[in-house]
Amino acid sequence: MTAAMDATNRPARLESSALLTDHYELTMLQAALADGTAGRRSVFEVFARHLPAGRRYGVVAGIGRVLDAVASFRFEPDQLGWLASTGVVDDATLDYLAGYRFTGDVVGYAEGETYFPYSPVLRVEGTFAEAVLLETVVLSILNHDCAIASAASRMTQAAGSRPCVEMGSRRTHESAAVAAARAAYVAGFESTSNLAAGHRYGIPTRGTSAHSFTLLHDDEQSAFASQVTALGPATTLLVDTFDVSRGVAAAVEIAGAELGGVRLDSGDLIEQASRVRAQLDALGARSTRIIVTSDLDEFAIAALAAAPADAYGVGTRLVTGSGAPTAAMVYKLVARADADGVVRAVEKHSAGKPSHGGRKTATRRLRDGVAEAELVTQSAHPSGDVARERPLQVPLVTAGEIVGREPLRQARQRHRASLAELPADARKLSIGDPVIPTIEGAP
Repeated sequence: MTAAMDATNRPARLESSALLTDHYELTMLQAALADGTAGRRSVFEVFARHLPAGRRYGVVAGIGRVLDAVASFRFEPDQLGWLASTGVVDDATLDYLAGYRFTGDVVGYAEGETYFPYSPVLRVEGTFAEAVLLETVVLSILNHDCAIASAASRMTQAAGSRPCVEMGSRRTHESAAVAAARAAYVAGFESTSNLAAGHRYGIPTRGTSAHSFTLLHDDEQSAFASQVTALGPATTLLVDTFDVSRGVAAAVEIAGAELGGVRLDSGDLIEQASRVRAQLDALGARSTRIIVTSDLDEFAIAALAAAPADAYGVGTRLVTGSGAPTAAMVYKLVARADADGVVRAVEKHSAGKPSHGGRKTATRRLRDGVAEAELVTQSAHPSGDVARERPLQVPLVTAGEIVGREPLRQARQRHRASLAELPADARKLSIGDPVIPTIEGAP
């Protein structure tokens, strides 16, 4: 489904996303084709009923990947053959799938935007048959990527001006690792260790060596000398394989005062960083940076604020959403045409899982540049005060044509701007409610 980007920011090659779906999407389609309702105009919306417990905002990520999935949602001959051989759907449904192309419209929050409970992050409109088939793949992407970006945003806020490097590839599924690196970059991470993410999305990549490289050699000094010879004195040496103090001394002895950095990956990182900084300064390596890793999350990063660390490498906690691995988003039918062709609102009333009917517009109400509320309504400007309301939704797909692609750097810039307009409490790591309320259907 994904591939390297060409000069126009379009994927050079896309694999079919059509089977990245649930069995029941196709059986619903079969029944709707048979009873004549498959062609009814339908409006689906993606939203989260709540943020992860204690979180104050969420971050939209994965929109570009959703557009790739829509563009590549084509049933290939071998896929149709498998569906036929397994009896998943009947022949009439197979005929429909063979010619499937999404020709509807998608609007949504632009990538990097912040969101809140019941924010209509995505709206998919087309025939029921067209739109229902996209449900699973859209939710797969948004639930993962928004969760990672939301965690990454908290981490970069805690890090302040110190850069964060994404290093979680070995702690998650190989495809999820690439998506996680992309989502983290949107939310402010500076680089990734994942080369596929670098190749596919143009994200800067970083990395030097692991403990195995040190253990490969007869002693630490030999390993350091080899790395410096190969990569130059500006490299970063991993100094905690044996004794940190001796490792730092050997690193400076071999690379000189121009040593680029040392990495600490174990122990009490606050204490270690302070002792290492003092040792480096005493040895004349005052410009040598200290990079800390080892199961960091936003709270550990915040605790390191007073330590003389220069950068953070984050892995496990990032790619698992720092305790919230899904954004809990849902894809619900909110309006559909009746037999007479009139589109009417529909909603469910299930206990604890309600949906609110109707095609919605979202704006953010501001006062002096600071967000006050998320307004979700069926009118363009619910308060009538256009100057104080910032529209949140943008066209992504129009009449089946992808119109919303953009470079990742724009999503990064948007995230910084969106976060900056939220009240100051948004940047607190303590447990709290969403930093602004969502007001539905009211001015």
